[in-house]
Amino acid sequence: MSRFKNWLAPEIEDGKPTKYNWVVKNPENLKLGKNTDIGAFTYMNAKFGIEITVGVQIGSHCSIYSVSTIDNKKGKVVLKKNCKIGTHSTIMPGVTVGENSIIGAYSFVNKDIPDNVIAYGAPAKVIKFLKNEI
Repeated sequence: MSRFKNWLAPEIEDGKPTKYNWVVKNPENLKLGKNTDIGAFTYMNAKFGIEITVGVQIGSHCSIYSVSTIDNKKGKVVLKKNCKIGTHSTIMPGVTVGENSIIGAYSFVNKDIPDNVIAYGAPAKVIKFLKNEI
């Protein structure tokens, strides 16, 4: 993709907005793949690990948690290659979103989402299986 021709990982300081206006707590536990696109006002708590692999797109105003103070769940979050997370979505601890999968806007993802699907809702559910054409 030409828009990522000169892609560089942003400087990330604990709890401070990046130049793209998204925030990470515990950035030492964030693994950020190349050619990622993260929307403004997204918040990530990487205390127990967040891995964002190559080509992932995350919409604005999303929340990604590797720890939940509500129910004390914790676990690494993995966003696999080329997945897309719609605006205002929340990803909970221990969740993996599969390769090429699409999460619809305003979704609450509290279970793993397989590769090559469209899922949305609260809680997010698989709605459609995609062909390997993405």
